[in-house]
Amino acid sequence: MSYGYFNYPLPANEPVLNYAPGSPEKETLKKTLAELKKKEIDIPMYIGGKAVKTGNRVAIHPPHEIAFTLGHYHAGDEKHIKQAIDAALKAKEEWANISWENRAAIFLKAADLIATKYRSYMNGTTMLGQSKNAYQAEIDSACEIIDFLRFNVHYLSEIYRQQPISSPGIHNRLEYRPLEGFVLAVTPFNFTAIGGNLPTSAAMCGNVVVWKCAETQIYSAQMFMRILKEAGLPDGVINLVFVPGATLGEICFNHPEFAGVHFTGSTGVFNSMWKTIGENMGKYKSYPRIVGETGGKDFVVAHKSANPDAVATALARGAFEFQGQKCSAASRAYIPSNIANEVKNKLVAQVKSMKMGTVEDFTNFINAVIDQRSYEKIKKYIDNAKKDKKAKILVGGNCDRKKGYFIEPTVIETTDPKYVTMCEEIFGPVLTIYTYDADQYEKTLALVDATSPYALTGSIFAQDKSAIDLATNKLRNAAGNFYVNDKPTGAVVGQQPFGGARASGTNDKAGSQLNLYRWLSARTIKETFNPPVDYRYAFLNEA
Repeated sequence: MSYGYFNYPLPANEPVLNYAPGSPEKETLKKTLAELKKKEIDIPMYIGGKAVKTGNRVAIHPPHEIAFTLGHYHAGDEKHIKQAIDAALKAKEEWANISWENRAAIFLKAADLIATKYRSYMNGTTMLGQSKNAYQAEIDSACEIIDFLRFNVHYLSEIYRQQPISSPGIHNRLEYRPLEGFVLAVTPFNFTAIGGNLPTSAAMCGNVVVWKCAETQIYSAQMFMRILKEAGLPDGVINLVFVPGATLGEICFNHPEFAGVHFTGSTGVFNSMWKTIGENMGKYKSYPRIVGETGGKDFVVAHKSANPDAVATALARGAFEFQGQKCSAASRAYIPSNIANEVKNKLVAQVKSMKMGTVEDFTNFINAVIDQRSYEKIKKYIDNAKKDKKAKILVGGNCDRKKGYFIEPTVIETTDPKYVTMCEEIFGPVLTIYTYDADQYEKTLALVDATSPYALTGSIFAQDKSAIDLATNKLRNAAGNFYVNDKPTGAVVGQQPFGGARASGTNDKAGSQLNLYRWLSARTIKETFNPPVDYRYAFLNEA
């Protein structure tokens, strides 16, 4: 029983460590990387708090060093999905009834554990398992996941405080219940923080969760799961399974207790999920919540007043950090003719200076793409561009998979604004540039809005304020996260709630109250102190 009202103030964002030469964090991280590589790890699933080993072991290799084995995970099947659902439902009542302050303390402790004891391990497993350099790992698997946990506690406490008014003789209140049933969280490889946020944001609201992470993110996901357990997460609240996606959908979407899905991944998979859920509506106890962040074909538009140095740097960072494997990565750029040559020359020079290789060499800006399937897909786009008269490779274009899945950061220039690499999501280190007539700015904005089905992120570069205002209005629905004189990547929890619409998802804004509302079911309670004892109203009397 609670005997007080508990306040969780708005936190500050977790400071980003810079890993400068001689810094203690750099020394610690290098030691952790060496430690992690010394021992092959045996990774179980976590169902009902128990470590489940199936014997069906699958090797994990760093994308940048495919001959090396980090460890093995135990792959599951249909029965393990059913076990995870049963374990979640078994834990549901007790977890839903635990006091808010005790629930919040678990996630705040997890944030503190990541910020201190496990920071280098979260970063190290992300670097080795997903081929992220030290800085990209730091902003993701340390800072962003810490921010998600701390800010969501604050946001949820603010939601709980929102109560209706009461009139004389009546007390009204709102109760924010968890959903009936279990929530399915399906998370991608590219952000460890997303892997942490999707199951915990739902669990924080009192829900129980079946969590399937991408196979290529298991190495860091298991570390986060171990941290949650150390922080005191009760058994069965979050159940981590390594199972085939099709089998997962078949079991979960046919279960009467399915209450919602929290998804980040491809648009095609999300569309399939939505269709299946719709077809199964008659099976469910309640209408499931469907929350998804999907693809992107993110743009950068420069106006003729833009600073060429700023544009070139935004493209270099926005397109090629983490090898372009961000749903927000700059993927298509529209450059006005008056500054096009200067921007291209500066961008090519920056890209040529980028070093590529293993994450353990901290001088490498570029590392490997995630796996062979991704490598082959990206390479095909580049190979086709080399043969197409509408396209020209300005820099990069080489691919090598002898030691790892390495693709050079590649800039394509096209004469066709509807060229395939201007339209389709590639999810790799490929940027396509189109030069437009500097006097056709407004027409180009209409082109940007109509070229892609996605609407995730985008940015405008201009010194002319009227040009910024025009783009802000014309591209109102083209991006859920819109940037002015900045790259279209790098959203920070508490500063830029993240999500897009159109084919980019449901725009439920991870890292904000908007997302948490989706995992709550409100109940209004009215208590009358002196209820009437006669049905007659005063208007019935004539005298």
